[in-house]
This record gives sequence, C-alpha cells and structure tokens, in this order.
Amino acid sequence: MCKKIFVVVGVLMFMLLFTAGCGEDTGLRDPAEEELSVLQQIHRALMEMETYRAIATVEFRSNKGVNTYETIQHARITGEYRIEVTAPEHVAGSVTTSDNRQIFQFNSRVNGMVSLMVQETPERSEIFLTSFIRNYLQSEEISVSVSDMEEGVRTVLEATVPGEHPYLTTARLWVDNTTLVPVKLVIFDRDGAERIIVTYHVFEKNMPLADALFTL
Repeated sequence: MCKKIFVVVGVLMFMLLFTAGCGEDTGLRDPAEEELSVLQQIHRALMEMETYRAIATVEFRSNKGVNTYETIQHARITGEYRIEVTAPEHVAGSVTTSDNRQIFQFNSRVNGMVSLMVQETPERSEIFLTSFIRNYLQSEEISVSVSDMEEGVRTVLEATVPGEHPYLTTARLWVDNTTLVPVKLVIFDRDGAERIIVTYHVFEKNMPLADALFTL
C-alpha cells in the first residue's frame, strides 16, 4: 500500500525542508511530523552522499523480454563511475568505467581487449544512484510518498529523467525508513511501464574511491 504525503514543486521547497523552524515541543509526535522527520533525514543522506559502492541486480525490460545482470557499482557524485558485471556467465567480467572524459569497456574473456566509447547512453548512465540524485535536485516537480512493504516502511522519491528518451522518463527511488539506505531504483517509460529496475543488495556510501577505479 502506498500513500502520498505531498508533492514539492521546485528545488526551493526541497531546501525549505532543512530550514523550517520547529514549534514548542509538547512531547507528542504527530505521525505526519514523524514522516517529515524521516524525509528530512533521507534528503540529508542524499545531499551528503559523495561516493557509493553497491552490489546490485539490474533488469532491463523491453517488449522482447527481460535481461538481468548482477553487478558491482562504484560511483562519485561528480559523475565518475565503474560497473562490473558478475553474472550471467557469458558476460561476467565485463567492466565499464568513466572518468567524466572517456568511457572504457573491458572484458577479460575476450582477449583482454579494451574498447573506447565516445558517447554515453542513458540506459547506462541512469542506472547509477548519483544520476538519480542529480535529476531529483534539478526536477521542477518532485514527488514523495510512503510505501508499506513486507520488508518495512519505505519512502519513495520520484524525479524526472531529463531528455526526450521515450523509454526513460521518470525515476523512483525506494529508501528504507529505518536504515536510510536505498533499496530499489526503478525507471519508467512515458506509459508508466517499468523499463529498468535496480535492486540493491549491499550499499555503502562515502568511502574513499581511488581514481584508478575509473580508468583502465
């Protein structure tokens, strides 16, 4: 079950969440105030995120079927990233890195060959949480809701994916209300169908990431 809390229009309202004054503390907490407090903590955690490492399942859905990959992701909020595919077996060992200038792809099973790709693709760049954070902060309209799931209560943040891509228009991020850790990222097409699903199994943030991770 999912209940909508509010829709915030513009980044100005987003920033006001951090500066809103508090009234006299009566010792009683309204449920809506509790939800707002959790939302403030989630926003703060996202704003303070500089790097992350994640073990995640990535699903790409189309009218031809579903392609599923197990991955290890490293990323910086400044745009650098590294993604290694660990399964399925026929693509295991594939590594793609970006240092914000060039994109390299490497597969240890194909004679150790490295290929240089000049152009980024939304299907790849949008699977990173750092891309969602940038889109969320830049969206003219952001939506927030709360979802009660078997695993616990999640806050769902929604943002617009920039550009005119017909299959990648809106992104939603599920964040655990207790741990404040991202649980799932889903990107929808213009018809509301799920196109990319990223499920996080392990998520660590703000650890040092060496420059060498993002180059080959």
